[in-house]
Amino acid sequence: MSTYPSDVWEPSSDRHTGTGALYSDAARDHLWMHFTRHSTFEDHGLGHSVPIITKGQGWTIWDDRGNEYIDALAGLFVTNVGHGRTEIAEAMAKQASELAFFPLWSYAHPRAIELAERLAHHAPGDLNRVFFTTGGGEAVETAWKLAKQYFKLTGKPTKHKVISRSIAYHGTPQGALSITGIPAAKSMFEPLVPGGHKVPNTNIYRAPEHLRDDEKAFGRWAADRIAEAIEFEGPETVAAVFLEPVQNSGGCFPPPAGYFERVREICDEYDVLLVSDETICAFGRIGSMFACDDLGYVPDIITTAKGITSGYAPLGLMIASDRLFEPFRHGTTYFPHGYTWGGHPVSCAAAMANLDIFDREGLNDRVKQNAPVFKRTLDKLLDLPLVGDVRGAGYFYGIELVKDKATRETFNDDESERLLRGFLSKALFDAGLYCRADDRGDPVVQLAPPLTMGPSEFDEIERRLRSVLTEAENHL
Repeated sequence: MSTYPSDVWEPSSDRHTGTGALYSDAARDHLWMHFTRHSTFEDHGLGHSVPIITKGQGWTIWDDRGNEYIDALAGLFVTNVGHGRTEIAEAMAKQASELAFFPLWSYAHPRAIELAERLAHHAPGDLNRVFFTTGGGEAVETAWKLAKQYFKLTGKPTKHKVISRSIAYHGTPQGALSITGIPAAKSMFEPLVPGGHKVPNTNIYRAPEHLRDDEKAFGRWAADRIAEAIEFEGPETVAAVFLEPVQNSGGCFPPPAGYFERVREICDEYDVLLVSDETICAFGRIGSMFACDDLGYVPDIITTAKGITSGYAPLGLMIASDRLFEPFRHGTTYFPHGYTWGGHPVSCAAAMANLDIFDREGLNDRVKQNAPVFKRTLDKLLDLPLVGDVRGAGYFYGIELVKDKATRETFNDDESERLLRGFLSKALFDAGLYCRADDRGDPVVQLAPPLTMGPSEFDEIERRLRSVLTEAENHL
């Protein structure tokens, strides 16, 4: 890997905290990281120190030793406009100097008003009401609570259950975790909020054999499992279906042709709300501002976060249809729900500046133009014995790794552990490529680069991936 150029950034002369401790030591001793096995850093003899990222510019990040990496995951599907956008930082500073904080509890402030109006103009159909949170999990939690209250207010008080998909991730709050379809993410926190029920996802690579070569038939089959679940639970008890446009966990499952058209029909037939969880997929990740537009359906609710600010400040939101807001327009009815930091003025200023960059640089069109090139570049990896499938959409792809390409045999738990955590995660980072090796399902490598990348960067990502995946064959 290369190191930072001196004209971009000079590192500090040391890497110590105010107490004189190395950052890596202080991180090990005091910082509780998210979704992290801390045992990795406890044995000093193994030489594993906490990776510390200190600088970002465009699609490049640097660590505290000056090593340079391609950020091929946009942080965590977040920094859509790339790192180092000073105009966003300046907008945040200006807002903080004018009004650093005020809640949206019966009051409003200009940035929240402007942003809500702007988002409503981008949203499809009659999705015109924006409820701000601080992240995607909170947005999902908000949508489920709204669905429950809406049906109580409209004379259907028993409609409270939610249908979602196997392996899908929808967040970590107790309600959102019930909607999440990853057993290992939930087992330690049970009992969860009751009412979450799961159906098959849209991984055609793992579909029943008779459906693998007929995308439309597979889409119909997968969608009809939702109708089947609603019938089984009782339509009078089901409030909502939560679906990502392209499912993240498991490795970027795009919807088969006709899938969302059929899901929309099912939801209308049973009076069930369709929630498009676009925490990752919105704001250009698939192409349009909202991925439901790319895939041709109009949901009742959109939940999203991440790319709304490109990570420059925390912000999430729910956009609901006018129909769902109608019961709250009259009398003493209100939504007894909210967050201190939801719609924070500085975060809303960051979002407005972020969306200005989208408009000025035409990032949505850029993704739509370059997405086929990204796919063709990653498809080259299919000649490797380890690569079974390359799938996704826009700037959002998963590469599934297999033991046997002919039979699609996957790895057992021990083999997956050795492959992903024992070799790939570190090897990819050592090769100067920050991406994600994930086993919430079958083993995959996930890519979701900043939307500013183009063909030359795609080629470099493919080159580094090819080198590491070729070497991985020797570590099985």
